[in-house]
Amino acid sequence: MNTRVSLASPLERFFTQRLMQQRQASPHTIGSYRDTFRQLLKFAEKRLYKMPSRLNFEEIDAPLISAFLDDLQKSRGITARTRNIRLAAIRSFFRFAAFEMPGNLAQIQRVLAIPSKRYARRQIGYLTRPEVDALLAIPSLNSWSGRRDHALLLLAVQTGARLSELVSLKRSDVKLGVGAHIHVIGKGRKERCTPLTKQTAAVLKSWLREPTRGAGEMLFPNARGGRLSADGMQYIVTKHAVIAERTCPSLNNKRVTPHLLRHTAAMELLEAGVDTSVIALWFGHESVETTQVYLEANLALKEKILAKTAPHKGRRGSFLPTDQLLEFLKGL
Repeated sequence: MNTRVSLASPLERFFTQRLMQQRQASPHTIGSYRDTFRQLLKFAEKRLYKMPSRLNFEEIDAPLISAFLDDLQKSRGITARTRNIRLAAIRSFFRFAAFEMPGNLAQIQRVLAIPSKRYARRQIGYLTRPEVDALLAIPSLNSWSGRRDHALLLLAVQTGARLSELVSLKRSDVKLGVGAHIHVIGKGRKERCTPLTKQTAAVLKSWLREPTRGAGEMLFPNARGGRLSADGMQYIVTKHAVIAERTCPSLNNKRVTPHLLRHTAAMELLEAGVDTSVIALWFGHESVETTQVYLEANLALKEKILAKTAPHKGRRGSFLPTDQLLEFLKGL
């Protein structure tokens, strides 16, 4: 008979040994996994009436995890794609647990058998140039936070940096002068340098003259000088987008997020004639195939391609209304 094992011990080893030491996972990956298990433990606490530190491994079974994923979609309104990301983090832990606790293989296999949720892949959204201009015009340059927000939004929409990359930027990551660029560490610890336009470089140069707050290390700190959180970044984008809707009504139909600004930067490069392989390198994509989604979403580019083709011959017909009495009898 198997003895019950505390969940805390294998979960701590999963993060410290598996993710940090063996896989040397990026801070982004560790943060995503951390958020998944924080949410799962809080759900288990409410469901089982036990503090997370007192939970046993056997109690985190397939029915509980399935209920947790369903609750995320119902109460938090997450997409099927986000649900699958949470499930992937949980599966990673249970694959690790299979080597640590072979006596629990039956439970582990049932968890690993939980299917991913299928979903329709929608075309990506992006902002038009008038919408971008309306958004950038909102932050007030008369306050510290307004100047920070303007520089942050401009950098996001010009470079296409990920949210995690933007909030991790340090002042030392900005290189001005000839060949101005920012240095970022993206997914998979891949380093890349993204060039800056003269306008963006001028705004950042002005921002860097601001008195520093806190340790003075972060490029875009929060009000206390610490690192800006992901939620804080989303709040900044949403706050200014809501106000921008008043002067640019088309924003009403779009959910403006930091990732939407990334898509916008990619679409502007594509519309400028930049090859998709170059865009893939610019954005730190694993493969060129990832960049194909921008081709699929760009209707204007499709129309230009269509204009180069020979049109098919077609015949136009004329509508002849049927007799009203016959229509009445047909409808009986």
